Amino acid sequence: MKRNVSIAAVIAAACALGASAAVLAQQSQSAAVDPSFSAWSLAQQCAQKTDNTAQGQCVGAVRGIVRGYQYGVLFLGQRSSLPANETQRVSLCLDNTKVSSIVDDFLADAKQVNEDALKRTPAEVAVLGSVHSHHACM
Repeated sequence: MKRNVSIAAVIAAACALGASAAVLAQQSQSAAVDPSFSAWSLAQQCAQKTDNTAQGQCVGAVRGIVRGYQYGVLFLGQRSSLPANETQRVSLCLDNTKVSSIVDDFLADAKQVNEDALKRTPAEVAVLGSVHSHHACM
């Protein structure tokens, strides 16, 4: 069952999270958002449909983000005591979902967000926000 969540709201929340992460990074003098792997740069790369190299890098990045997240959820579910249904709430339902459709959803969602906000948002945050809005298990 898909959630009835506004895609723009999810991306806005992801942008807010990314912006707050950037502020914290600047305050602690650690590295800020890597501009080469921001939501904006990933969207630019994924939008290059006729460039096979860009598409390969885009698909690899999106696949890595999603798989890394899924392994993290699995790890937490096995290693900690989560409240009932918490694992399902944060899980992704991606049975028979092609990476290309995840990329298309991400690109459509990214078009609804201000370019400056995308530049300040880590690609991982934006991709996962998009995937959760389209493929949550609830």
